[in-house]
Amino acid sequence: MPPTGSGAGRESSARWADRSLVSSRAWFRIEQEYRILNVSSDSSSLGFDDRTAKARIRDAAIEVFAELGMAATTARKVASAAGVSPGLVMHHFGSMDGLRVACDEYVTAVIRDVKGGAMAAGSAFDPLAALRSQQSGPPFAKYLSRTLVDGSPHVAELVDELVTDAVVYVETGVKNGMLTPSKYPHERAAILTMWSLGALVLHEHLARLIGIDITEPLDDPQAAASYVAPALEILSGFLTDTTVQMMSETFVSGEKEES
Repeated sequence: MPPTGSGAGRESSARWADRSLVSSRAWFRIEQEYRILNVSSDSSSLGFDDRTAKARIRDAAIEVFAELGMAATTARKVASAAGVSPGLVMHHFGSMDGLRVACDEYVTAVIRDVKGGAMAAGSAFDPLAALRSQQSGPPFAKYLSRTLVDGSPHVAELVDELVTDAVVYVETGVKNGMLTPSKYPHERAAILTMWSLGALVLHEHLARLIGIDITEPLDDPQAAASYVAPALEILSGFLTDTTVQMMSETFVSGEKEES
């Protein structure tokens, strides 16, 4: 906090403000010099990148976390990937834990926007446009596959937020006629989210078994057929009406009807 008061206090406050300004300018100068000496080879370095330094660090961290895992990722490695100084990473996020929380929040927000937008579009939803939009940017799927396995005190918060968001956009899909209604909206959203996250965690085995890595961008929509086609079959009616009735009578007969 800056000193307050009159006389000497005001003079001290002025010195404090000057130091703050110098500090901010120093960080900016250090970052510019560091970027000149550490030119990244990614696409953003080849053209104009209007992201803030904080956003560049966050996006770079998502890539490094996804590639190396949480334990092996350091501020220096993130700084190198972002083209900034290690000190600037700590300046913006305080700690590696703070950086990871910021990454979790951003990944969750992007998933919310993408899936929420798809459900809001209803019959106007364009799967190919959605697929193309995922070709650039940080590797969100691979990041999730890493963070869920490596674990941290924040994983439960991340999963809870993903489920909470799923409840909202699934309900939007129901209203727009893309999804069928459910007697168990929260439970259904939770189970679908767990299935999706489980597939991400086991993506290497999925790739070995059906030949597609769902954590990698897809350039050709047809390349996703081995995953999408059976998934659609499962979601659109894997069980016959007779089997559904039998299972319902055994496990859910009378449930929620009493309430």
